Amino acid sequence: MTIAQALKQINANKFVLPAIQREFVWGPERICKLFDSLMQGFPVGSLLFWNVEAEYSGTLRFYGFMRDYHERDNRTCPELPVIHDQDVTAILDGQQRLTALNIGLQGSMSMKKPRMRWTSDNAFPATTLYFNLTDAPEDDEEGETFHFRFHERPPEGDDIWFPVPKLLSLTKGVPMLSWLQSQGLGGEDLNRAFSRLDCLYDVINTEKHIAYFVEERQDIDRVLQIFIRMNSGGIVLSYSDLLLSIATAQWTNRDARKEVQSLVDDMNNVGNGFRFDKDLVLKAGLMLLDVQSVGFKVENFNRSNMELLEANWDGVREALVRSVQLVSDFGFDDTNLRADSALLPIAYYIHRRGLRQTYLYAQAEHEDREHIRRWLMRSFLKPSGIWGSGLDTLLTALRTIVRESAADGFPVAAIEAEMARRGKGLAFSDEEVEELCAMRYGDRRLFCLLTLLYDFVDTRNNFHIDHFYPRSRFTVARLKAEGVPDGDLERLRSQVDEVANLQLLEGGPNIEKAAKWPHDWLETRFGSSDEPGNSKTRSAYLDRHDLVDVAPGIQDFDRLYEVRRAAIQKKLVAILA
Repeated sequence: MTIAQALKQINANKFVLPAIQREFVWGPERICKLFDSLMQGFPVGSLLFWNVEAEYSGTLRFYGFMRDYHERDNRTCPELPVIHDQDVTAILDGQQRLTALNIGLQGSMSMKKPRMRWTSDNAFPATTLYFNLTDAPEDDEEGETFHFRFHERPPEGDDIWFPVPKLLSLTKGVPMLSWLQSQGLGGEDLNRAFSRLDCLYDVINTEKHIAYFVEERQDIDRVLQIFIRMNSGGIVLSYSDLLLSIATAQWTNRDARKEVQSLVDDMNNVGNGFRFDKDLVLKAGLMLLDVQSVGFKVENFNRSNMELLEANWDGVREALVRSVQLVSDFGFDDTNLRADSALLPIAYYIHRRGLRQTYLYAQAEHEDREHIRRWLMRSFLKPSGIWGSGLDTLLTALRTIVRESAADGFPVAAIEAEMARRGKGLAFSDEEVEELCAMRYGDRRLFCLLTLLYDFVDTRNNFHIDHFYPRSRFTVARLKAEGVPDGDLERLRSQVDEVANLQLLEGGPNIEKAAKWPHDWLETRFGSSDEPGNSKTRSAYLDRHDLVDVAPGIQDFDRLYEVRRAAIQKKLVAILA
């Protein structure tokens, strides 16, 4: 069939997505490549349809196709009302391609712009697919000949960009030519643009690019096996999206797809924001419900396990949200949480003990929360990494420890002993402590290191990792202006980014500090004299942060560096022992 015919079937909900289908996962670049492939006449693969007869269609859950994709607010396909007494065609293989065509020809994409906050609506502008009609034909390194791009509006410049969704309302021939002339085209540019637009029209409306096979049998188990085989190439299935699809098909009272996505969204909206995904939620389900293995294998997502997950979903959801709230209170967010899987033993502990919201702030639980915080920080500080290889067996082992030893609190000693037995111990050698003392600005472990060293800083508030001696003062030109010898330039420019010159500072004071020399900032904030017994004085601040009072300019940097590095090393030996 033609692409236009397929879109009509989509619009009429004659083409639908079965519950076993995963969500749309293609990005803008892949959609553009699909359109380029079609223009070049490349085959785009055959599709597999399942003809669901009218007497059976009302017993299944179906979804419509994504049209206007929004990376934050609209990533899930719309659920359709129950379809009674009507034949439908369910797409077993080809969803991504059909959805890409639907978005490109009828919809939009709203992707997050770089360096903008996830919570800002302006970070997600709606973009439409455009086709460059006039640029010179030239293959790029990836073989792209025709340039399709998503834009908010036609790009400025000499090229003419055609909004692809307009094609469905544009008539071939004279109306097409008239539109091109209205863009100021003439001569060779007009001929080239008309040829390209006419070719795109035929690709969509005339040429039969949609090749397909049809499965007629109404056996859901057979269809599930076909789906798995088609989407895994016959390899042992380990893709979380497909496993979620299987869970969705097996739940009876809830929509697993919506429930999981809603939970992911709620977790990601905690505190300053995270970037968790469905993988974590699915693995948490296996972990918290004591399924024998937490591995992503088809046999773990059998009907009995999925019925158990559905029946206990509220408890799983609450434990995961509480865990994220807890680590957010520790100061974590997307920028410094090194491994999502580290939350799973915590979530299992919260679930096992039935801990509620009050656990997060009850004074009686402070010591228990502190055990969790220090264990988590230490696990993230290990240079070799804890949460990598052998993850599933480690999680299963830690679950056993928590199940057997968590009656009186988080069993940190038993957990660390089991981790050590598996070669993932949290004891730090002298060499590892040395490595931590040389940690540099930008290392994702810095937050863990500094908050272990200076745990009095309230990391629930907006805080920054700040340079005590400002980095911007350590350019070659500025250092020379301060009289630094050429032989010391490289060393100083390196040391300014090491942990000995870094501190945790709340957002307000950090903005106030800006690029001031430490001496000047201390004078501004504390004045030149101390009030005896006042914990908020200059000397008290310096003592708590292992800093020293410094002279104006750069002259005391070396003294500060040596004194503070030694103090940090001494503290780390005691903390990490």
